[in-house]
Amino acid sequence: MQWDHEIIIVGGGMVGAALAARLGQAGISVGLVERGSAPKPASGDYDLRISSLNARSLAFVKASGAILPGERCCPFRHIDVANQDGTGHSVFSAEESGMNDFGIFIENRALQYALWQRLEELPSVTCYTQCAPLSTMAATTARMLELDNGKTLSARLIVGADGARSTLRELAGIGVTSHDYHQRAMIINVETELPQQDVSWQCFTPKGPIAMLPLPGQRASLVWYDSNEATKAREQLSDNALQHAIETTFPQRLGKLTRIVARASFPIKRQHAKRYIGKRLALIGDAAHVVHPLAGQGLNIGLHDADTLAELIIKGRDPGDHISLHRFECQRRLANQAMIAATDSFHHLFTGAKPLRQLGDLSLHLAERVPFAKRMMMQQANGLNPFRMF
Repeated sequence: MQWDHEIIIVGGGMVGAALAARLGQAGISVGLVERGSAPKPASGDYDLRISSLNARSLAFVKASGAILPGERCCPFRHIDVANQDGTGHSVFSAEESGMNDFGIFIENRALQYALWQRLEELPSVTCYTQCAPLSTMAATTARMLELDNGKTLSARLIVGADGARSTLRELAGIGVTSHDYHQRAMIINVETELPQQDVSWQCFTPKGPIAMLPLPGQRASLVWYDSNEATKAREQLSDNALQHAIETTFPQRLGKLTRIVARASFPIKRQHAKRYIGKRLALIGDAAHVVHPLAGQGLNIGLHDADTLAELIIKGRDPGDHISLHRFECQRRLANQAMIAATDSFHHLFTGAKPLRQLGDLSLHLAERVPFAKRMMMQQANGLNPFRMF
């Protein structure tokens, strides 16, 4: 049977585009199906959607040949974690972990644009924009994908990277388990009197964490977790009132704000696909899993999915072979379950009843005093742990 592409990827966001670029770099025929248009370059004020890229994710993106815009990337070398009253406090240093830095913070749109720029340079990649799947059907050696623009495409493997509300996942009949944390995260981009580079910090409170993600220059992305009601009320504040609320709630190390640039909020939920694979089909990124964002690992584990799948595809003879797909699912499900368990534990330790919060404080206290444990934790978070099983 003839097919249009070796691989079809549904979803041209950061994870889908990264997989397409990596496979295209290896000369593999890829069709990328994206509901929207090709992304535009980042300019002006920094976007609210900011992500961290750890060492493994950066290596994967760079292996595709994509060039990230240095002026809109902010490397960070320290992670500072504490509770509100200061009884638990731990500082993680990249140098102590044997790394130059922990990674970078970058706007989602800047990363996506850089990846799409690379796709345009790769002759084996074809992008199908402004179209979405209508149906899919598997045959022995290929899977068919019908699009709403009248096209029908075929590939030896179709990959779903189309987000938490994945159309491809639904068409394949793959269910999900989900959990609502009954919280919202408010994202606030600010300009400050003090430069914020080099360190990312997070402070745990009984209502949820508050965090600062550094951006280039005297800019920062603030994350404020709270109940649905409190967050929605806070969104209605004037800039002056919101600035006062931030300066009285966030640690003094943030310094005075000079400008509220933008704000938005989103609900905190967890979601996990009941399986990652089907016949000549695989799910990656948010289509497979959505984790609590407090550890900032959502994009990273999605890119680790893509990295693992790309390696199996490049080394294998048949990208849709069930044995290879089963190996992918075993490796990534184990890793992602561990991340889900870790973020759940942090959430309950620091926002639960007082005995649990005391246990959380103790864990930070111990982490600060056991250098080997700190180093292993950071290497694991960066996908660099030499003893990892996935």
